[in-house]
Amino acid sequence: MAIPTGPGTEVLKRVTADSNSGWNEIFSGSADHIYTIITIIAQANATGGNIGLRVNDGAEDIYILNSYPLAAYQTFIWNDKFVLYEDDDLDVYSEGADVDFYVTYIDQDWT
Repeated sequence: MAIPTGPGTEVLKRVTADSNSGWNEIFSGSADHIYTIITIIAQANATGGNIGLRVNDGAEDIYILNSYPLAAYQTFIWNDKFVLYEDDDLDVYSEGADVDFYVTYIDQDWT
């Protein structure tokens, strides 16, 4: 299926990542785009551990979830909406756990 692109388009998208240890960039903004994060789902595999979420705005890290405990096979859902701009990155964290992340977002393209 072709996804529309170009000036004024607004498209629902998703990105996934498998985080084994430490901070990992899951999403990086692009010039002339605004991204609205809709939902972040994290699911631990066989071992539990702590998870985290942060946004880097190009100058500093902003922690939106810091060291949340996630038991083995437990699912965590973040439903609070927030916006990322051009240079913003979304990073996910796992400590002591193999965690799968699934992020849904709206991409507004103004190129």
